[in-house]
Amino acid sequence: MAFESELAVALEAAALAATFIRAEYETFVPIPNAPATISTHVDRGSQDIILNHLTRHFPQDGICAEESTATKQTRADRMWVVDPIDGTRGFVTKNGEFSIMIGLTINGKPVVGVVLEPITMTYTYATIGQGCWTRIGDGELRRCHVSDVAKPSDCLLIQSHTKRSESPNAVVKALQPARLHEMYSAGVKLAVVARGDGDVYVNTYSKFHDWDICAGHILVEEAGGTVTGCKGEPIIYGNSDYSQHVGLIAANRALQVAVVAGLSI
Repeated sequence: MAFESELAVALEAAALAATFIRAEYETFVPIPNAPATISTHVDRGSQDIILNHLTRHFPQDGICAEESTATKQTRADRMWVVDPIDGTRGFVTKNGEFSIMIGLTINGKPVVGVVLEPITMTYTYATIGQGCWTRIGDGELRRCHVSDVAKPSDCLLIQSHTKRSESPNAVVKALQPARLHEMYSAGVKLAVVARGDGDVYVNTYSKFHDWDICAGHILVEEAGGTVTGCKGEPIIYGNSDYSQHVGLIAANRALQVAVVAGLSI
């Protein structure tokens, strides 16, 4: 299988980080109303564990990761893209909505993705051309498929938590989905879409970063879906500051087309 060793190492790194995170989570004092920019010693500790494991096995590969730690980050054709705790607010408020995200790109294209939700130990992962798979702990492995819901009015929309004063937001007003589920962590949201547990994830943020979506991107595509910007643009990785500015829609292909049209009205 292509990228079998890379996937195995990424899964190992995620599991090592999850052990550390779960131990810290037990004693962490919740921080209500934490800001979106919050970072903790647990984020940095998780990142060091992941990067040390990846660089030990693939020393020539580049590294792109969210936190500023002692581990050197470099560019290369092969880039590991890491978010050590995606959805840190889910961690610090202790609602469980966070994930570990480890992706590998080659010349800007995702080829491996691992999203691990530490509280439930739910793994969702993919390698290019090999499908998307999920399991809980050491449980049964199940192949993932995106849903077949084709109309926004029938869909379960996944999005970030909104302020009460902003609800319903512009996306909800435009799409009028049948159901809405708000949560932290783009990794979890993308995994939910890949598993078919939600129909579409829409992100209209004016700026986010490669590590926020890379690992989850390939999950959705390998589960039969598509990931684009909010106007249908391709997602391009490896910009100078690893930033993204076109928003994101992740869904099956028919629903993605309908959502792009709905948001453009």
